[in-house]
Amino acid sequence: MRKRWPLAALSCLVAVAAGCSSGSGGGTAQPAASGGGNAAGAASDKPVELKFMFWGNQAHTDLFKGLFDKYKKTHPNITVTIESVPFPDFQQKVSVLAAGRELPDIAWVSERMVPQFMANNIMMDVSDVKDDAAFKLDDFIPSTLDLFRKDGKLYGLPFSTPPSVMFYNKDLFDKAGLKSPNDLAKDGKWTWEEFEKSAKALSSGSGASKIYGANFFRDWKTWILLSSYSWSNGSGPFDNEMTKFTWNDKYGVETFNMLQRMMFVDQSHPKAGEQVSFESGKIGMFFDVYSYVSNARKIKDFKWSIAPMPSGSKGSVPMMGQAGYTIFKETKHPKEAKELLKFLASQEGIQATQTFFVPPRKSVLNSDEFLKQPDNPPADNIKQAVIDEMPKARVQPGHVQWTKIDNEVLAGFDQLFGQTAKPEQIVKSLEDKVNPIMKSK
Repeated sequence: MRKRWPLAALSCLVAVAAGCSSGSGGGTAQPAASGGGNAAGAASDKPVELKFMFWGNQAHTDLFKGLFDKYKKTHPNITVTIESVPFPDFQQKVSVLAAGRELPDIAWVSERMVPQFMANNIMMDVSDVKDDAAFKLDDFIPSTLDLFRKDGKLYGLPFSTPPSVMFYNKDLFDKAGLKSPNDLAKDGKWTWEEFEKSAKALSSGSGASKIYGANFFRDWKTWILLSSYSWSNGSGPFDNEMTKFTWNDKYGVETFNMLQRMMFVDQSHPKAGEQVSFESGKIGMFFDVYSYVSNARKIKDFKWSIAPMPSGSKGSVPMMGQAGYTIFKETKHPKEAKELLKFLASQEGIQATQTFFVPPRKSVLNSDEFLKQPDNPPADNIKQAVIDEMPKARVQPGHVQWTKIDNEVLAGFDQLFGQTAKPEQIVKSLEDKVNPIMKSK
C-alpha cells in the first residue's frame, strides 16, 4: 500500500560553489539589469549566505546551481546553498524548521502548503516588487498570483502553473487501432466513457508482460487527480470555500466505482503496490501535471504525446498545480533575499525554468522557446492540452489542515484498494471523518 519514509533519510544539502571572475578590467562586476537583482545586490559588499530549499530532483538541482552561478557573477558577495527535501516531507520539514527558528531564506512552496504557511504568519510580504518597473509584474498571468495574495498583500511569486494532462503511448494506441485522444478531443468525443473503453482496449498480457491501459497514480498518493472526474460534472471532493467534504455524492461514488472497475474487473489499471511506470512502455495512459514532461522527454523506446483530461457533462476540467517562491519572514537578509527572488521570478529566471515547468509569465508561455523545446510533444498538442486548458483548470485544494485531510482520504483509497468497503461506504465514512477536520483551525 502506501509507503512512509523516514524524514531524516530524505534530505540532502548541496553547497553551490560559485567562484567567478569579476571582469576583464579586474574591477567589481556590475549588477544585471534584468528586473531581478539590482539595488540590494549593490547595497553591500559584505559576504552573505542565502539558504534555498526545494523538493527538486538532480536535474532541477543542476539547473538552479547554474542560475545561482550566474547570479553570483553580478552579486559576488552572495553565496546560495541548496537543500533538497522530498515533496511528501517538505511541508512537515518547514513546520519543524519554523518551530526551531531555522527556516531557510527562500524556498519553493506549493498550493497545498500556502494556506498553512500564511496562517502561521511565516511568509514575507513582497508586494513592493510591483514598484520595480524592470521586473514587469504585469507580465504574470493574473490568476497565477491569486494563491499568494492575502488582504491586498503579495507573499510569493509563482514559477510553475502546470495543469494536469494525460500522457499517452502513441505506439500502443496505433497497435490497438484506436483514434488518438487528441483527435477525439478535437471532435468533442474525448469523454470519461471513451477513456475507460480505451483503457480496456489497450490492456493485454499478464505477469511481467502485462500492459495496463491507464494509471492515475504517480506514487499511490496522487488521488487528487481523480477530482477531474467530479469537476467535469459540476461537483468535486470539496466545496469552493474548502469548508466541507462533498465527494459523498453521485460523482464521488462514480469516481470510486470507475477506479474499482478498472482495477478489478477490466484489469486495465495497476493494483495498489504495483510499480509500473509510464516510461516502461507498459502503461497506455498516465495522468500527471505537465511538469512530468521532463521525465517523458527521456523516453526513446516508444512514441508518446499529451492530451487534455477527459470531459464530463461540463467539459474538461484539469487540476492546476502551482508552485512558487517565498521568502520566510525570519530571514536575516531580507533585501538580499528579495533581490534573489526577483532574479528567479524575472523573465530570465522563468525562461530558464521553462524546461521543466509551465511558465506563469505570458511572454514565456507563448514563446517558441517553451513550445519547441527538444523532445517536446508536438506544439499543437501542447497548445491543446496545456495552454487552451489552463483557463478551465481548478487550483489544487489547500487547507491549513491539509495533511490530516490527505491522510484520511488516502486511508479511504486503501479501503478501495483492499476491497474492504464499497465505494458508497467509503465516501460516507470520509465525509464523517473529513468534515470535522475541515472545520477545525
